[in-house]
Amino acid sequence: MALTSSLVLATVAAPTSVAVADGSAHGGRTADLQDAGLAFDSAAYTTISVSVDGRPMNVRWYKQLCYVANPVAAAARQPGGPGGGTTTIDDTACGYQSMNVFVPERAFDDRRAPVYFAVNNSGWKASYLRASVTDGTSYSSATSNVGAALKAGYVFVDVAARSRGLAGADGTAPGKAPAAVVDAKAAVRYLRLNDEEMPGSAERIVVNGTSGGGALASILGASGNSAEYDRHLAAIGAAGIDAKGRSTLRDDVFAVAAYCPITDLGNADIAYEWLYNVLGTRDATGSNPSPQAAAETAARFAAYEKSLGLRNADGSRLTAATMLDTIKDEVVRSAETYLEADPAHTIPPLGGTFEITSGGFGGPPTTKSYVNDWIDVDTATGKVRSLDMRRYLAFVATQATLKTTPAFDAVGVDGNTTSGTETDLFGPPTQRYMNYTEYGWNHNDVAGDGSGPDDTGLTWKQYTAKKGTTVDDQVHLVNPMDFVGTRADTAPNWYVRHGTRDRDTAFTVSVNLDRALAAGPQVRNLDYQLAWNQPHAGNYDVPEAAAWIAEAVRKAGDPLAPRHRE
Repeated sequence: MALTSSLVLATVAAPTSVAVADGSAHGGRTADLQDAGLAFDSAAYTTISVSVDGRPMNVRWYKQLCYVANPVAAAARQPGGPGGGTTTIDDTACGYQSMNVFVPERAFDDRRAPVYFAVNNSGWKASYLRASVTDGTSYSSATSNVGAALKAGYVFVDVAARSRGLAGADGTAPGKAPAAVVDAKAAVRYLRLNDEEMPGSAERIVVNGTSGGGALASILGASGNSAEYDRHLAAIGAAGIDAKGRSTLRDDVFAVAAYCPITDLGNADIAYEWLYNVLGTRDATGSNPSPQAAAETAARFAAYEKSLGLRNADGSRLTAATMLDTIKDEVVRSAETYLEADPAHTIPPLGGTFEITSGGFGGPPTTKSYVNDWIDVDTATGKVRSLDMRRYLAFVATQATLKTTPAFDAVGVDGNTTSGTETDLFGPPTQRYMNYTEYGWNHNDVAGDGSGPDDTGLTWKQYTAKKGTTVDDQVHLVNPMDFVGTRADTAPNWYVRHGTRDRDTAFTVSVNLDRALAAGPQVRNLDYQLAWNQPHAGNYDVPEAAAWIAEAVRKAGDPLAPRHRE
């Protein structure tokens, strides 16, 4: 099931990094009592009716399938309700470790159909079980990824997962990293365990996610079958972990469709400050309240980028010195791709205006005009004549105010205790948060929070040098950059999009992921773009993404056919 860069695929042997035991149950794998308790009941469904593109369709709904044997109990009241309050959940036993499976009538008896595996962890937050397919709803395959998947005959799976912000029944925070990754892997293992009994093929799992979900999709796709997660999987009773803690099932996936992935968190602050300070964007847009901190953080980027050893497609090294030109080339490619795709597509001339509609959360959307002072396009040829990077980055930062400094690990820094950044993804479950970057740790000054030299007497370097520390391992286990090109079984197919107006993470993050994937020996089909004029969002290009998935699946061939090595 590997692809070449030109979308020519060949079927390959099952990854060899997982020991597969002989046995008679569940596709030849030994089934212990735990796995037997995770068996899929093909008769336990409810039939609902929807329409796709105006045509009626029956869908079998397998409700709230708990994909682990030892789920972590959640509190009945969870944070994140209306107005910043709380919300009450119905399933405290397994509501964050369950899946809803929807089978369109075309796939009722189809064990070859792809499985569209949707993760919904926006902002790296915990995702409670949802049902994307609802009775009586009409879907368009042109605008809805749900509609496109159902129309294509794919099994659609909504996957809930623990993550930051989850309140446990025991008063702890059981969603700390790498919980979301571990849960997603457990869900994949459930599908593999029951592959012979379920519609669809666990050899054709396509993972889709946006923002934190895009990051989760990316690390799931990058780290297939890595033994580093086995002890975490064993703790929640994931399928295919035997009595000795050995893995007897695989958790690699076929494809990843990741939108604006908030990933590489350990270095995201460095990348963000470099991008929005190297040309003075923070100062130009009046969003630099901590100039010293911004400068100090940005100064670390060059060494980090050099350490990755990445190259562009032309073989040139990707460094801090070449990164701006690389991003510029990607924006130019985005604009020209957009113009070429449809004769009706236009880009305002220099001096013209972009009409940008945004908002709509809690109120009506608003449309604002922004002068185009940064990109000059030849309308006759559809080619970009020039692009001013300084003005382009200012344009991006004007759409939405730049994040604080630090952008991702701000809690506990300089007395800050209220930021909604990802700091609470890390640390032990008994601790509200833990700084996970060198800058955040060394500048923590909130007494009693368990982070920083003020509480531990240790600098970041000293703390992470100690055996048995947790936070550095947590950062590693949610970072796809650490697994691509290693012995992990990375997905062969990748579709990555990052909007050209997205200021939620630095463009450098997705560029680096793309270049790492391009160099990864297991990646055969990589489609990366900065999506023209898109903000921090996902699934805005449903027809294109659907066509990409269909082509990858077609080229991969029959998932039930005997497989051979390349």
